[in-house]
Order: sequence, then structure tokens, then C-alpha cells
Amino acid sequence: MAEKKTILVTGANGQLGNEMRVISSVYPAYNFLFVTKEELPVDNIDAVKQYFADHTIDYCVNCAAYTAVDKAETEPEKALLINAIAVGNLATVCKWHHTQFIHISTDYVFDGTAIVPYTENHPVSPVNTYGATKLKGEELAQQNNPGSIIIRTSWVYSSFGNNFVKTMLRLMKEREQLNVVSDQEGCPTYAADLAGAIMQIIASGTAPEQPGIYNYSNTGVINWYQFADAIKELSGSKCIVNPIPSSNYPTPAKRPTYSVMDTAKIQQTFNIVIPFWKDSLQKCLSMIG
Repeated sequence: MAEKKTILVTGANGQLGNEMRVISSVYPAYNFLFVTKEELPVDNIDAVKQYFADHTIDYCVNCAAYTAVDKAETEPEKALLINAIAVGNLATVCKWHHTQFIHISTDYVFDGTAIVPYTENHPVSPVNTYGATKLKGEELAQQNNPGSIIIRTSWVYSSFGNNFVKTMLRLMKEREQLNVVSDQEGCPTYAADLAGAIMQIIASGTAPEQPGIYNYSNTGVINWYQFADAIKELSGSKCIVNPIPSSNYPTPAKRPTYSVMDTAKIQQTFNIVIPFWKDSLQKCLSMIG
């Protein structure tokens, strides 16, 4: 009987890390190692080297990230350390150990000025510090380990952690009215669906022959107001949701006004079927209860 392959998941306490933990039960043919930043500080190259020396790892799925978009404007060094330098280190160590490196990136590498969905080859130009550090992470991953797979995703939510869906549910219980920006378009991503896609890539056995950048989000295009309105509708809330322009809700970090990504490449390469955003939102809300 073939020996089980081992999958290391970093950032195990995050939205995607937790969803990877949930889906691991469906993949008994693999051993999973889930590490938090306390158990494996990915920004510490010596700790990463030692961990890989102590374990035989076939796949490393890097879910660790600095995701506080606004805070990154005042903590650029911290964001760079986790989103870029640590990524480069992980990519390097994975190459040494012949470990397939799968790294999660973001739509924020784009400037949001496009009028058609972004493909993987579209020129990148981040408009905030978070996006710039994530782009640097992509670059270091590819420089240090050309076999890396990078998955750009957008508007991630889950029943775990802090995210737009859970914030809206909380505010809808607390308030009679909510104002939500209606001039930023994109595609939500249910982290459970992304976890499923990652496992499909691994299980395909063809990941080493298909390196490069891939886009992943649920299908359909909406704005944040429409997302909030759907949360209201599906949760049965009586809260009134009002659309407002971004100019009425200034944030420390600028946001791209258009974050729609073309996901044809990942679908065709790994035969992945991507669910419609509203169907996935319904599933997530049923998990939150």
C-alpha cells in the first residue's frame, strides 16, 4: 500500500485554514498537519527550516497572511514580513524539500480600473499597502520556487473568523438601518469552496506540471450592497440596507472599485466546477445558524 502523502496547512486558525481542517475529513488518503502562527511562525526562516527537517511534507498550502487591509497602511513592515518575506522563505524551503507550494493571494494586486474580468496575465498595480505586500509575496514565491501555484481570490468569507458576512449579520441584529457601499464590484468567495478547489488540485496529481497563477472566486458579479442585501434576505432580517457611494465611507486604505476575476483557467486546468455565489452564501449561513 502506498504511503500517505502529507499536506501542511499554515495559518490554520484563519478562515481558509479552518475550512481546510473541515474538508480534511473527506480526504483520508492524506495526512494533514495544521499549524498556527504560534506553532510555526512562517516569518522565522529557522523555524520553517527546522519544521521541514522534522517532517516529510508533500504539499504546503500557505493560508497564513496579514489581512488587516486598513491597518496595513500604518504597519507596512509587519504586512511585508508576513505577506512577502515569509512567503519567499516558505517557497524556498519547499523547493529544497521537493514540496509542492500552494500560496493564496488576492484580487488586491489589481488597481480596480478594468471593465472586463481580470485574467491571470493582466498587468498588476496595487492601490494599497496590503495589495503591494501580497504582490511582493507572489513575486518572491515565483522567483524562489518556479513550481509554485498561486491562487488569487477575493471577498473571502466563512462561518469561521471575522468577515463581511458575519459583520453584516451582527449589525443587522443591532441596528434598524445599515449603509453599504454600492460602487465596488467583485465576486465573493466562500472559503469552504476554495478549500475544496485546493484539495481538487492536490488530488489531481498534476499540480507539479501546472505551476503559475490561478484566479478563484465564486461565480457571479455583485457589489457590496447587493451582497449585504442577499445576507439580509437569506437570513430573514428586517434591517433596512441602504446603498451609498464609497465617498461616503472613507477608509485608510483605498479599495479597487472593480475586483472581478476571470476563473476560466483554474476551471479548465483542474476540471473544477465553481458554485454560484448566492448558493454558497446560503450554505455558509446555514453553517452559522
